Amino acid sequence: MNVVQEKVDKLNAILKVQINSDDYQSKVKTTLEKYRKTAKVPGFRPGHVPLGMIQKQYGKTVLAEELNKISNDGLYKFIQDEKLEILGNPIPLQDDTFKGDLDNPADFEFSYEIGFSPKFDIPLSSRKSIEYFLVKVDDKLIAKQIEDLCKRYGKLESTDEVGETDMVMGLFRELDSNKEPKDGGVEHNSTISMEFLTDKKAIKSLKGKKIDDSIVLDPSTVSKDAKDMASMLGIEESGLEGLSKHFKFTINDIKRMEMAELNEDLFNKLFPAGDVKSESELKEKVALDLTNMFKEDSNRLFTQTIYDYLMDKTKIAMPESFLKRWIKISNEKPIDDETLDNEFDGYLKSMKWQLIQGKIFKENDIQISNEEVMDFTKSLLVSNYAQYGMPAPEDKELTETAMRLLKDKEQVNGIYDRLTEKKLSEYFQNNVPMKEKKLSYDDFVKKASKK
Repeated sequence: MNVVQEKVDKLNAILKVQINSDDYQSKVKTTLEKYRKTAKVPGFRPGHVPLGMIQKQYGKTVLAEELNKISNDGLYKFIQDEKLEILGNPIPLQDDTFKGDLDNPADFEFSYEIGFSPKFDIPLSSRKSIEYFLVKVDDKLIAKQIEDLCKRYGKLESTDEVGETDMVMGLFRELDSNKEPKDGGVEHNSTISMEFLTDKKAIKSLKGKKIDDSIVLDPSTVSKDAKDMASMLGIEESGLEGLSKHFKFTINDIKRMEMAELNEDLFNKLFPAGDVKSESELKEKVALDLTNMFKEDSNRLFTQTIYDYLMDKTKIAMPESFLKRWIKISNEKPIDDETLDNEFDGYLKSMKWQLIQGKIFKENDIQISNEEVMDFTKSLLVSNYAQYGMPAPEDKELTETAMRLLKDKEQVNGIYDRLTEKKLSEYFQNNVPMKEKKLSYDDFVKKASKK
């Protein structure tokens, strides 16, 4: 058996696997002998069926299977021995994949197309800095965070008159075209949060109203979207169609958040260890916590900025014709040319990033060990428990749960993706020069939302 490589261009080649009779004859004969021992043919005892009869019945099938195995083994051994870096897998050469005659077996030749992994440089260097965006933790942001903490530990108290940030409880009653209660119309008790209203007319109509007052309003002006509106009226979203725009809203209670006072009692609730004893110490602690919290967001944005930079500046030529054929052949479900053309740019973009990522890992000897995968999986589980306010189990139980999780291929892929992203982010933070730029919180959010 011999494999010959014929270069087409820098990105494509043909591999021809040449097989002669010495490569397959003995193996085919051995397999047919096994068939002979177990074959059940009327008129013959098991094991005594003439070999010629077995050859006639099974010979071509056995030969084809053996040729396929020899061809595949030889193909991948050649790729491994020659250290060929390829994309996807070899695919049969279109219109010229096979030479030989199964009815008169002698020499055979199988031809395959391969697409080479392209050579390219990654445009990162110690001379090129990348913007690293930080949130400016100023007095305004600190005050807003302290206000949110005071709200969180405050109390809802009933009040007499609707204010700008109050919660207004009342009954929604659907009206007909004459603005009278509609027979069989929607009636539902719900709550309107004044703080989140954006419709100026609705705000004006509610502000200053008292318990037992009624107003006519369009429920869409006091809800965020269709889903929120349906929930507020106690109906399915599909029930919004044909619904009246006029509802009578009768106020039955008004709740106002009485903020917690900035005193020792609140400090101890927020920081049980007793680190904070004054308002100035609270501001220092909040500023530090905000800085640490936004650090993770800055790191993610930094990684995303580098991703955008690398995808834009890294020039990679792809064997596109080969890749299109490979996708069509290897896809689990049939894919037509139109669908493939529409999705191909996205596929190329994904492959380009995989190549960049793989090159960074290889050149910097970044690896992911089984121990790291296990530790990372356990840390995710601990975070999940914490999210639901539950203590994490003992390490033995945690390990067993992680092992069960890692038996799920989809879960494993997701965990590897997240761990890969984490490793890549750490590499960028340690090796790519940063040009720090502080933004207000609002500008930082806008910048992050564009990524």
